[in-house]
Amino acid sequence: MEFHPIAHIETDFGEKFGIPRQSGLVSGLRGKIVFEPQYRNPDALRGIEGYSHLWLVWLFSQTVRESWLPMVRPPRLGGNTPMGVFATRSPFRPNPIGLSSVRLLGIEDDEKNGKVLWVEGADLMTGTPILDIKPYLAYTDSHPDAVGGFSDAVREYRLAVEFPEALAEKLPMALRAPLLEILAQDPRPSYQEDPERPYGFSFAGLDIRFRVKENMLTVFEIVPHDETMTPVR
Repeated sequence: MEFHPIAHIETDFGEKFGIPRQSGLVSGLRGKIVFEPQYRNPDALRGIEGYSHLWLVWLFSQTVRESWLPMVRPPRLGGNTPMGVFATRSPFRPNPIGLSSVRLLGIEDDEKNGKVLWVEGADLMTGTPILDIKPYLAYTDSHPDAVGGFSDAVREYRLAVEFPEALAEKLPMALRAPLLEILAQDPRPSYQEDPERPYGFSFAGLDIRFRVKENMLTVFEIVPHDETMTPVR
């Protein structure tokens, strides 16, 4: 059985650390889906503009392993509580496949890449291979009365964020609110509590560096990460 990526996504995330833990948690995060040459047939997208949301089926390309474990330790539970892998969305799975729901913002004719899709709310690193795209159907895919297991107990956890204006000005205005939301959701593994430890992640071509003391996250530095990586707009 073989699968071939049909596309890849371009986002403002250059590495795994800092990416929202689930799709749709942070609005304003735009991504561009670029199809591979053999799948750039415009007929394949006919009718997709009628949907507001899409499912992306994708590959955890940075966590592919030859073996797997039946138990994992979710970071949101402190990294020391084992859970069955099929009760989590851990990337360390028998088949490293991810699933994300995103908002479809529009279709664009790209001179170099043909038709591309602009989406919002993706929790994917730039360059992530897309295996398939399917329409989101609210009448069957949405379950308002669903129970979220152990994740329900931790989903409301948030940090206060101190983000000096002088540092915020280094970011395009459209990316400031999404970055604040990412930081408020606490990118760190839950078992790391050293208030003096600096953390950092790549976002829109910048390194965002911060510390966390109790429930306050303080951004103390923003520096260029890679001049070849430009914000996704």
